[in-house]
Amino acid sequence: MAVKIRLQRHGKKNFAFFHIVVADSRSPRDGKFIEQIGSYNPNTNPATIVLDGEKALAWLKVGAQPTLVARRILSYEGILLRKHLAEGVAKGALTEAQADAKFAAWKEERDKKIAAKKTGIKNDEIAKAKAAKAAEVEVNEARAKAIAAKKAEAEEAARKAAEEAAAEAAPAAEEAAAEEPAETPAE
Repeated sequence: MAVKIRLQRHGKKNFAFFHIVVADSRSPRDGKFIEQIGSYNPNTNPATIVLDGEKALAWLKVGAQPTLVARRILSYEGILLRKHLAEGVAKGALTEAQADAKFAAWKEERDKKIAAKKTGIKNDEIAKAKAAKAAEVEVNEARAKAIAAKKAEAEEAARKAAEEAAAEAAPAAEEAAAEEPAETPAE
């Protein structure tokens, strides 16, 4: 029986997540499997991988073949490196302590890369939020200036209308004042 380590699709359309399973290569993608060894969620940034490394390593040692994507996930998690180092220890090329030191150094470097990516994503989000806030402030200031200009224009128009009304009323008042003494009888 050919055994494969592969992904089993779950989730809804356009929002899938995957179980990492050990299955017979002849069984359907989402069908019968031997053992579930982890999960993979590509919808998060960075992708979330939960993997039982000991089970995966045990299956690799007995001959299970990972698919292309499963191989990448196992490599990302360091399972393939651990298998490689274990083979080196078995051949006598290095000691168990040296293998553990190499794996620990690799894991530390990988964790730093992941942390740097997470902080980069967080900083990008903060920068985008600041840029959006600045653009909003700029738009609000432009709107406030436009409203102030309309108010000033309306006040100017009202002032001119009042001046014109006063200018029209002044000659009429003078005419009325001039006519009044003429109409009064002399004593």
